[in-house]
Amino acid sequence: MENSPILAQRLANPAAPPQVAAVPWISSGALQISVGVLIDNLSAVMLFIVTAVALLVQIYSTGYMDHEPEFGFSKFFAYLSLFTASMLGLVLSTNFVQIYMCWELVGLSSYLLIGFWYYKKSAADAAKKAFVVTRFGDAGFLLGIIVTYWLVKSVDFVGPNSALDKMAQLAQTHPQAVAIAAILIFCGAVGKSAQFPLHIWLPDAMEGPTPVSALIHAATMVAAGVYLVSRCFTLYQASPDASAVVGWIGGITAIVAASIGVVQSDIKRVFAYSTVSQLGYMFMALGVGTQAGLAAGNFHLLTHAFFKALLFLGSGSIIHVVNTNNMWKMGGLRKAMPITHFTMLCGCLALSGLPPFAGFWSKDAILGAAIHTNAMFWPAILGYIAAFLTGFYVWRLYFVTFGGEFRGGDPRAPHDASVTADAHGHDAHGHDAHGHDAHGHDGPLVPHETPANMWFPLVILAMGAVGLGFLNADALHMEYYTHFMLAGHEAPTADAGNPWPLLGLSTLIAVAGTFLAFVMYGKDPKKGEEGLKRTLGPVYGLLENKYYMDEMWSWLLTNTMFLGATVANWFDATVIDGVFVRGTGAFTYFVAQLLREEHSGRLQQYAMMIVVALCVIIVGVGVAEPHFVLNPAQFLNLLGIPTGAPGAGVPLR
Repeated sequence: MENSPILAQRLANPAAPPQVAAVPWISSGALQISVGVLIDNLSAVMLFIVTAVALLVQIYSTGYMDHEPEFGFSKFFAYLSLFTASMLGLVLSTNFVQIYMCWELVGLSSYLLIGFWYYKKSAADAAKKAFVVTRFGDAGFLLGIIVTYWLVKSVDFVGPNSALDKMAQLAQTHPQAVAIAAILIFCGAVGKSAQFPLHIWLPDAMEGPTPVSALIHAATMVAAGVYLVSRCFTLYQASPDASAVVGWIGGITAIVAASIGVVQSDIKRVFAYSTVSQLGYMFMALGVGTQAGLAAGNFHLLTHAFFKALLFLGSGSIIHVVNTNNMWKMGGLRKAMPITHFTMLCGCLALSGLPPFAGFWSKDAILGAAIHTNAMFWPAILGYIAAFLTGFYVWRLYFVTFGGEFRGGDPRAPHDASVTADAHGHDAHGHDAHGHDAHGHDGPLVPHETPANMWFPLVILAMGAVGLGFLNADALHMEYYTHFMLAGHEAPTADAGNPWPLLGLSTLIAVAGTFLAFVMYGKDPKKGEEGLKRTLGPVYGLLENKYYMDEMWSWLLTNTMFLGATVANWFDATVIDGVFVRGTGAFTYFVAQLLREEHSGRLQQYAMMIVVALCVIIVGVGVAEPHFVLNPAQFLNLLGIPTGAPGAGVPLR
């Protein structure tokens, strides 16, 4: 049994206690930190998600990145492997310090991969934006770890010295302190999982290669935040205030991101905002504060990993063929790319929450748990509105991309001089200055199916998008995933009773969004978009500009951080450098110029200076000590004049 896969071991005995293998790492007084591996049901599921999706992404990448030169191809897979290894280290961590180290490695890996095509300014800027924005959340996470250690003198997740258990006990007497620590830790999840208001980096991360987008959105970076809150669920369960913050942030994020996705034209950005919205659902579930919410949130993480990886890789297949991300240059791909079309159809059905696909069961479990919890009622209402918007933007994308006639893509025209090429003269799509791709093709695009190493992963992921939901179909009494996640814990406390009315409501909402998209875009997509613009009016521009969140952050940074940096720079240049550094040098130079005049080489002048100095010293001592007695003989001896007798001392006054 020891040689069987970890998930199989946990499935065989789900109620088994967590397994920990750790060695001492840092020892300094009361601070004792180990490094090791933690295996329980949660980490076993995360290991399955990360390794399964990463494997399929790596297989897919062998086809998608085949235009890269040899060095770039090898470098890409090195970065991809580092990304996966960092995430695996994160989900296996035994304490806060170890998880924080892997947390930062995940951030570094994302920076390298988002900016992989560094010769494109947009990609380089997106990498920097992702790295900087997530640092805001990571700073809060680090403060949360420090506060936790300060309160309970521990950073371990499990065991007799568990910081989480101690914090749960401390919450009974010091709820405010525990809530502050929990919210600070949640800041890390807000950054990594792109929650409002730090969600602005994730859509721009689409500048990286599509396999990177799939890995970030499905199994690594954004999943890290959900895993962190799930790992610390004991802490949030003990702090209703912190749980409410988690749930409200999730609900707000779900509807904000879904509304922006309604008007996007870049196929990858539609799915990017979809990811942000779906992550909001997961945090809404965790904010419920019950074991049922924990199970529902993590089940949606599992199903979402498969159907979102499918949708991103499917969009990558389309981009690989039509040479553009713009949906309005696609169309008519249903017959030209039958495998890609069928698999993406499965992904769209799952994402929009239509039964019996995976997203239907997991999303409904979240909404059911939230709608029956007083603190989460209104976030759940936001979730239902976001479900309608999700159904609309998913099928808008589907009809624009696959319906109608092919609208030409970006042909293999002469290379755009405004796009910087790599060292081999190829742009981000592998085309040289003559419009030839890595395979020598040129001229007008003819849509076609991608090679097997690209569509095979889509088929595997489509199976998950179709069938994974039945692992936790509560209405069919198939709650296998919930029982596995809660084995050894309390029973679900947010049971919705009869789930069929809520299932019917969520289905009706999803169907309404789908039907509206069909009516508007099913026959003439461009006419439907014109109708959407007329209907929304100025709101269309607001959504198209993403609520001006980028501009708001730019204004805040300019008027706070940059202003503070300007003041600090002035203080450093004027006071520190000007007064203390250069001022000290100038004063020393001035004194030296005065003293150099005294070094004349005349003995008489030196003798006079000695006499004057001694007189000054004597007068100064006399003023300070009125009762001081001076011996004249000693004074003459000081001047070098010999005396025969010590002489009698006389007072100076």
